[in-house]
Amino acid sequence: MMLRAYWRFVVVASQFLPLLFAYARDKKRFLLFGGSRQPSAETRRRRAQSLLDSLVRLGPTFIKLGQLLSTRPDVLPPEYIEEFERLQDDVPPADWERAKAVLESDIGPIEETFEEFDTEPISGASLGQVYTARVDGRDVAVKVRRPDIESLVEADLRVIRWSLPILMRFVDQARSFSLETLADEFETTIREEMDYNRERRMLEEIGENLEANENVRVPDALPEYSSQRVLTMEYVGGTKISKLDDLDSAGVDRTELARTLQQVYLQMIVDDGAFHADPHPGNLAVKDDGTLVFYDFGMSGRVDPFIQEKIIDFYMAVARQDTDAILDTLIEMGTLSPDADREVMANVMELAIADARGEDIEQYRIQQIIQQVEDTIYEFPLRLPPNLALVLRVATVVEGVCVTLDPDFDFIDVATDYLRDEGYIEESARGYVEDRVGEIQDFGESMVRVPPKLESALDDLDRGNVSLQVSFEDDESAFDRLAKRLVFGGLLSALVIAAAVLYAFADLTAALIALGGAVPVAFLLWRSFRGRRGLRGKPQFTRQNLRKRRGDE
Repeated sequence: MMLRAYWRFVVVASQFLPLLFAYARDKKRFLLFGGSRQPSAETRRRRAQSLLDSLVRLGPTFIKLGQLLSTRPDVLPPEYIEEFERLQDDVPPADWERAKAVLESDIGPIEETFEEFDTEPISGASLGQVYTARVDGRDVAVKVRRPDIESLVEADLRVIRWSLPILMRFVDQARSFSLETLADEFETTIREEMDYNRERRMLEEIGENLEANENVRVPDALPEYSSQRVLTMEYVGGTKISKLDDLDSAGVDRTELARTLQQVYLQMIVDDGAFHADPHPGNLAVKDDGTLVFYDFGMSGRVDPFIQEKIIDFYMAVARQDTDAILDTLIEMGTLSPDADREVMANVMELAIADARGEDIEQYRIQQIIQQVEDTIYEFPLRLPPNLALVLRVATVVEGVCVTLDPDFDFIDVATDYLRDEGYIEESARGYVEDRVGEIQDFGESMVRVPPKLESALDDLDRGNVSLQVSFEDDESAFDRLAKRLVFGGLLSALVIAAAVLYAFADLTAALIALGGAVPVAFLLWRSFRGRRGLRGKPQFTRQNLRKRRGDE
């Protein structure tokens, strides 16, 4: 295992070394010295395409890593996210004899277990492949984990861990933390996807949650023919959701299908807390009667109650066109930095909502709202909760599928109708009234308590018993720089005045000596203002940055 990991490290390094060299030159133009440089959007996109090709060449583990990176705008710039979103989990199938060995080791001899078994896989992914068969008079789909994939994944996980200290030298402190959490998240995610027992449990849970919905079909799992490396489930045929002509030929109402898809995901995320997290067209099918079918629950996630509540707040704020509430909710969820320029972001949100409502311009999409948020996340790095990143990714993919089905699909209307039907809007209004009533009661009680306390405080002030302590958010180094600037400034002023006095009342030589002494002091003062950090705070997402980004696009 260790020997394989060492060899994989050499292979991975050979793929990534040119990109690391380019990133190193971004920090120091001549590697050891020279100023930094800011790559253009075109350069970042070209690098993203090169990195994407490297991930594909490195195989299953790195394909999965790229898919996870596509959900993390707090780690990568927008150009990388857009390129990685095109990464397809589609690789040639493994040799049948090796796959058969895995299947028979876990389930038993194929001839004795299955009535029929087609050895040609109907789909092949990076971690497993799916076959069709027949058992107990039922058509089934059998998902088999790739032979020896465990050793490859374990070796690659070691390589990723070894590579982290190197990668952290090329990023700032905030993103280095994000990289560490990303590595932990990826290790957990890929182990979960290789565990078909977990996938079966998620399939069963989500299937039970959606059982009452006649417009949705989740295949039944067959636990007696499943294991950690094999998952057998009911085979449910259907037309791929992206084949619009076939759907039209079958008489499927695509507008209603889009509403069903969006409402189902709202139910999974907002109500149930367990959701299918890979809604690309290959995992969605439609039966002739319009029933929506879900496949592949290997990538699935959970949403905790706090995030569910904030997602509801976000949807309702969008429906009310309340930009302040939208920004507050995004900050509370952790998807937007509190340091972001609220005025600029409010303008962005107002434009997005106006477009979404079709006001004077073509109908805008919620995907574009989220994209603006993702761009801002990269400008202000933060620790994006993994499941929330997955929810954002799912929202954009689902919305894209819905728009493909119905170009006039209105996400906001569907979300608003769903929240109203489920009683969330009424509950929110009731909660708002209760909060205001509580505030009025607190205000009344405060009016009774404040006068005696105010009188006591004024008595202490009159007796001189009040002291004031002041604390500053800036670290000591900031005040050290300020002190140096004051000293240099005072010294420079003194030398300049001395030179003027000597020139006026003494000789030119003495004045030049004083002026010569002022030169290095002036240089030190100028240099103290060249540092990137100061008392002004963090750079903000300004209008100039927004214009520059639009110009790059």
